[in-house]
Amino acid sequence: MAAKKNKPIRLEELTREEKLKYEIAEELGLLDKVMEEGWKSLSSKETGRIGGLMTKKKKELEK
Repeated sequence: MAAKKNKPIRLEELTREEKLKYEIAEELGLLDKVMEEGWKSLSSKETGRIGGLMTKKKKELEK
């Protein structure tokens, strides 16, 4: 499982939704934590914040 964490993130291979998730994590100052420890290292509050902002941005893009 540790090998997955060390795998470099290739932005060009991510879906639009995955890119958005990384962008929001960066905006919230959580990207370093995600890159070092993985998404599972986030608290439920942090994860919920990312999910909420993703939903909000998706709705804005649909308008």
